[in-house]
Amino acid sequence: MNGTIFTLRNLYRDGTVCLEKTGIPDAKLDAWYLLEYETKISRAMFLADPDKEVEKDKAEHYRKDIAIRAQRIPLQHITGEQEFMGLDFKVNEHVLIPRQDTETLVEEALKKIRPGMQILDMCTGSGCILESILKFAERKEICVSGTGCDISEEALKVAKENDSRLQTGAVFIQGDLFENIAETYDMIVSNPPYIRTEEINRLEEEVKLHDPWIALDGKEDGLYFYRLIVKESVKHIKKGGYLLFETGFDQGKDVSALLEEQGYEEIQIKKDLAGLDRVVMGRYNKE
Repeated sequence: MNGTIFTLRNLYRDGTVCLEKTGIPDAKLDAWYLLEYETKISRAMFLADPDKEVEKDKAEHYRKDIAIRAQRIPLQHITGEQEFMGLDFKVNEHVLIPRQDTETLVEEALKKIRPGMQILDMCTGSGCILESILKFAERKEICVSGTGCDISEEALKVAKENDSRLQTGAVFIQGDLFENIAETYDMIVSNPPYIRTEEINRLEEEVKLHDPWIALDGKEDGLYFYRLIVKESVKHIKKGGYLLFETGFDQGKDVSALLEEQGYEEIQIKKDLAGLDRVVMGRYNKE
């Protein structure tokens, strides 16, 4: 820094160098996002006047943000937000950070949406899946209703804040899976914990140290919650109803087999943008 003068160029440069030295993936991108977050400057404005002076308090906030990110604290825990399906969601340490892979689940659910459907989002977390489905259905003028369920009270606080932002009218229930679920639904969606326990410590620090363990751990083989949800789902799904899961890239066949065992039909595996198995879905046609 030159004395007490802070410019956009110098802040961004120093932020990038700091993150690169500490081995942060995508250091330049994260340094930019934090600069944009603290100064509210656009890329075009930066390019037009990179030597624009930044107020001291904003510069200091930026430098503190960089120092926090350098400790491998997720970017989204610093800004408190993450974009998903083009919508802005509040996030914190109590919920999984929404990831682009999960958009595949929302997109497949939206293909099945029909007027009047009742939707259950099991293990709702931040509510991003349910809220996105409801919001996009609303944009298509399709009237549906949604309920989100999670064991974590803190996660549900986040989900409720996101509902207040998006005004979808979702209902949220605390409980261990179907423990407090009394209704039946036309569609059940879920992104349950599915990482094998032994694999969690091999994940990047941002995930294994800062995402809630309860939202990651799928027990020994990663299929623990799929088994429970599929088995219990048949008591809470209407005839002709759909069950849709996000899965790990190598779990598609195993989860499909679980659905088939419980009487689901029309079972499909859908791939994400990277060409990896990401969604397993089936339809329940029994009475």
